[in-house]
Amino acid sequence: MNVKPTLVRPHVAATLVAAALSTLIAIGILTAVTGLFQRDGAPFEQVVIAEHACSNNVFVSERETCVRSHLATSRVQNVAVSQEVPSTTEQRHTNE
Repeated sequence: MNVKPTLVRPHVAATLVAAALSTLIAIGILTAVTGLFQRDGAPFEQVVIAEHACSNNVFVSERETCVRSHLATSRVQNVAVSQEVPSTTEQRHTNE
């Protein structure tokens, strides 16, 4: 009555497929999160500058409003600059 329990070993191919699939899923999630931060998030440098500029406000609500207005202003300036670049490139092509 010496029965040794044996565990079922998965096939090597199934293990490799599972590892490859989990790697692809992890890379996809990391890429998506990175893309969201780059697209929607304000650069940390701008946040620090805005918080430093608004540090004289005593109330948290005033400070948050000030930081938001600074960030909105910097985003508007960034959009204006990014829209100027293609227009100057188009002018160069039309002048040639």
